[in-house]
Amino acid sequence: MEYDEKRIEETVLALPTTFSFDKGNSWKGYDFQIMNRLHEQGFIRNPVNKSKSIWLTPEGLERGRHIADQLFGAAPEAERLSNPDT
Repeated sequence: MEYDEKRIEETVLALPTTFSFDKGNSWKGYDFQIMNRLHEQGFIRNPVNKSKSIWLTPEGLERGRHIADQLFGAAPEAERLSNPDT
């Protein structure tokens, strides 16, 4: 699947904006409560450790790819040419 880079950029900007405080200050990482909820749902391994990264479970990887395809999937070139407004 080819992804629409503009949609990805917009989503990446939206995430820290969603969790911003003090009129625009935001943490680099994702909200801890959200990470715990993803862990509880079985999508990531336990996020409570010294690592600055997370590990997706097979279920999380599959679900994440499905969501990424829905959110960021680029239309095939033939479709883009026939509908230039998208």
